[in-house]
Amino acid sequence: MSPWILMALITGPGRFEEAAAAAFGLSLLLVLGGHRRGTSIKFLEAFDVTYFAALVLLAQFGSDGVIKWLEHWGGEMTNIALVSFALGSILIRQPFTLQYAKESTPEELWKNPLFLHINYMITWSWVFGFGLAAVAGFYGDAVLDDSGNFWTGWIIQLAGTIFALSFTEFYPDYATDREAQKRGEDVSPKSLARLWDWVPIFVIVTGVAGLVTDSLSTTVGIVIIVVGVAMKIAMGRLLPAN
Repeated sequence: MSPWILMALITGPGRFEEAAAAAFGLSLLLVLGGHRRGTSIKFLEAFDVTYFAALVLLAQFGSDGVIKWLEHWGGEMTNIALVSFALGSILIRQPFTLQYAKESTPEELWKNPLFLHINYMITWSWVFGFGLAAVAGFYGDAVLDDSGNFWTGWIIQLAGTIFALSFTEFYPDYATDREAQKRGEDVSPKSLARLWDWVPIFVIVTGVAGLVTDSLSTTVGIVIIVVGVAMKIAMGRLLPAN
């Protein structure tokens, strides 16, 4: 996801060309680096290169009106493109996470129903994460007319991405343990609450970021930080250590 993150960090008024070029360069570098390491080119990597190459061409040959439109709606285009890619991979029965999972899974398990189920679920989590970012970004641009809004432009979109990352890390072990438990094995899956371990720290960081960037009033920023600390303490007390 690094080219998309780089695009989001650099893009802004007057910087669309630079953002598109940087994202294209990084996506191409990742493909070439993976090829030199002997790994296959993934669907997502090919999509990255194609998408950012198209943006570079638009930035070079598009009219001033087109560039201005892209600067305003480029974030929504990117999020919608990612949602379409992830959802499309599910519809064609090739969830995009499969190619990555197969690199660390013995070939005899590639058609295992549990292995396939896990990858479908993880890909759905990315559909949700990308979709949340798209809706938040659209609301910020279309309703608030503020693409750099602290909540819709950054916090909510980051929350969607972090949730998908957390689910990607959490769900394989959880699903495997649940399946073993159904077979009668003495296994206790982790609590689903562990999927939300990241939330307290995220809330604290949100408050700090709001204060540092003057996006939140001092009172609101402090309240958010206190809420995050309270959540962290509560989760530490209520959830088991493992």
